[in-house]
Amino acid sequence: MSKGEVLSKCGYRCDLCHAYAPNVASDDRRPELSDGWFAVYGFRIPPEQILCEGRVSGDNPALIDKGCPVWPCVVVKCIPNCASCPDYPCDKLGRPLGDAEYELLVRPYESRARLDALRRGR
Repeated sequence: MSKGEVLSKCGYRCDLCHAYAPNVASDDRRPELSDGWFAVYGFRIPPEQILCEGRVSGDNPALIDKGCPVWPCVVVKCIPNCASCPDYPCDKLGRPLGDAEYELLVRPYESRARLDALRRGR
């Protein structure tokens, strides 16, 4: 992991996510996220409700995705993230996309490639 990266249990890059509290404070793009998430994933969170402290460790109440299937799995297995799991990859991880939307909506959450690199020791 590079300096400055904040990696969640599932491999999301919290530091790249525009819902991550420090990013909201420095460059508030929550209206774009609300519209983008609806266009790409079919759900809408009102911009003023988009704020996440990240799910790096512990039980975080300020988390957007309270129904995440990955986090409880990793915690139960007592591993730092999915890259350490003997069942990796599994169907609990996401899928890829395309350019401007990719940078805004996917790159922070592109867990499979990031976890593959961690697993290989990079």
